[in-house]
Amino acid sequence: MNHTPQHSAAWVAFTYISFAASAFMIGIGIWLLPLNLSIKGYFTMGFLMLVQSCITMTKTMRDKHESDRLVNRIEDAKAERLLMEVERGARAA
Repeated sequence: MNHTPQHSAAWVAFTYISFAASAFMIGIGIWLLPLNLSIKGYFTMGFLMLVQSCITMTKTMRDKHESDRLVNRIEDAKAERLLMEVERGARAA
């Protein structure tokens, strides 16, 4: 019942390649901007902070989802145990 979907190697490779390609294109775009170096540095720091924030947000969302699943499994087990106790009591009566 603990089925965790697994991604194919092709999908994982695609996501890494897509990330690398987009980061490379943004880097080239910032490098080629007709602006002085301090503004390019500001854009680069903003881009890096955006990537870091996206990674942190997705990890937090995944952790919260996993925690909710664990809490639900624990609550389901408690409810099942209670139902079994009630069933045993009904049989005894």
